[in-house]
Amino acid sequence: MADARRFRGPIDLHTHSSVSDGTETPGELVRAAAAAGLGTVALTDHDSTAGWLDAAAASVEVGVTVIPGMELSTRIEFASVHMLGYLFDPANEALVAETERIRTGRLKRAEDMVRHISQDYDITWDDVMAQATDGATVGRPHIADALVARGLAPDRSAAFAGILHWRAGYYLPHYAPDPLTGVRLIRGAGGVPVLAHPGTGGRGRVIPDDRLKRLVDAGLFGLEIDHRENTEDGKARLHELAARYGLAITGSSDYHGSGKPNRLGENTTAPEVLDRIIEEATGAAPFYAS
Repeated sequence: MADARRFRGPIDLHTHSSVSDGTETPGELVRAAAAAGLGTVALTDHDSTAGWLDAAAASVEVGVTVIPGMELSTRIEFASVHMLGYLFDPANEALVAETERIRTGRLKRAEDMVRHISQDYDITWDDVMAQATDGATVGRPHIADALVARGLAPDRSAAFAGILHWRAGYYLPHYAPDPLTGVRLIRGAGGVPVLAHPGTGGRGRVIPDDRLKRLVDAGLFGLEIDHRENTEDGKARLHELAARYGLAITGSSDYHGSGKPNRLGENTTAPEVLDRIIEEATGAAPFYAS
């Protein structure tokens, strides 16, 4: 497979643009990936594929391969579980319908949260919309940016640790399917699903074996283990589970531009893992630079 490879490393398989909650356009993100020395980058905006074509155009411009993808919102009761999907058909009817439902739920959740926050802080819905680009998946990061713009938090991270933290009393959940549905939707669209940063809560809060087994049986491809938010004991448990169930291991930055401290290429994925993703996918192809 290596002789037939059309992409170069290093490989970062988890980034966000202004289409969701990043601060750079898809094209700017791809150009930033080139400046950071990456050879391949995946665009994985939340519940949206709207940035794919802009990223594809930039890939030719700067010589970086782009893996089109998405970070699909899923949920187990009140716990958010993010599912990375790669190289799926963006026109798949079931997936399009579900992502539209998720985005609608995110928007209503954001509006309701701002209504509650505005009872105690000087912030309006117009302040939030001023932080989002046209067509973006509006969510808590845009509320955080509005809080910063209003001088109510020093930066996005502080807003999430303060006013937007669930303990502050303003947090509200939004609609999302369960992870099993997420895996089936991505596979049904010809894509390859990977659980995003599933070890952030530590070893004891990694997804239970029986639930993970059901995801594997449905077509889960891998676990994003090399990620700054996974704890060390969480990573150890994930490595055990990956070995047990034959799951691939990915590494990524989860880059959001200036919205988070994460840096492009701070964690990367092995070329042989991306080889397997490309080989298994039937819904879309990478945007090769040449």
